[in-house]
Amino acid sequence: MKKIKFLFSALSILALTFTSCTKEDIASATDNSPVTASVTIDAINELDITTGTQVSFDHSTSKITAKSLTGSCAIVTMDPLTTTFPKTFYVDFGTGCVTNNITRIGKLKITFSNPITETGSTMTVERVNYYVNGNKVEGTIVYKNTTTSSTLPQWTRTVTDGKFTNAKGEVFLNSGTHTVKQTAGVSTLTLDDNIYEMTEGTHTVTKENGAKITVTVIQTLVKNFSCDYVSKGQLKVESTLLNGVIDYGNGDCDNKGTLTQNGIAFPITM
Repeated sequence: MKKIKFLFSALSILALTFTSCTKEDIASATDNSPVTASVTIDAINELDITTGTQVSFDHSTSKITAKSLTGSCAIVTMDPLTTTFPKTFYVDFGTGCVTNNITRIGKLKITFSNPITETGSTMTVERVNYYVNGNKVEGTIVYKNTTTSSTLPQWTRTVTDGKFTNAKGEVFLNSGTHTVKQTAGVSTLTLDDNIYEMTEGTHTVTKENGAKITVTVIQTLVKNFSCDYVSKGQLKVESTLLNGVIDYGNGDCDNKGTLTQNGIAFPITM
């Protein structure tokens, strides 16, 4: 999962420049936990979209009862059984399914209005008592095909009613919409060579205490299907006092990145 760590001293110095604010205002405005939550939420959204894509690739054109998800210990079932669309699948991770050091518990409910490769079709992902590495994840993702050119498939990814509860019990509400384009692997019959680019979009993350950030794509994010991490691109982070840029690197498939805040670069481990 994506995690972010940086020094608190810089935040303390920043807080001192706003002496007109109350202690509560400063505490809320300089709370960095929404940044941590944001990158984790985004990673889980990507993970769940990837799962939906796998289900579509493996199962949506056939009538099945139960089958293992490719590369995972999760079990996929269709309910109700049908050979026509819409089709609804449940991806069951049981009481703990571990893949690539990521532990998922519970279920994803994934509904296809039509094949996800068709313009106008939607893939809707809902979480059912769902946990990722001890964090409870709620909300719905709608992945809508908005392709206008067959050589450049694209989708809008919209998150609504997002709710993320971390292992410490902190709650973060989140929502947003992004544009995703497939820039490689369009003509092949495998997923591993697919490359997706998030060209634009914004999401907000709000903590229970009112700390809020807005995160916007300012340099296209690049995600290879075969890699667990976003490998390139930048996000702008904005809040009352905390403003900076998250940089995912230059294309290497690794878990490294940086957050630059007030000219100081802090390391990110995803």
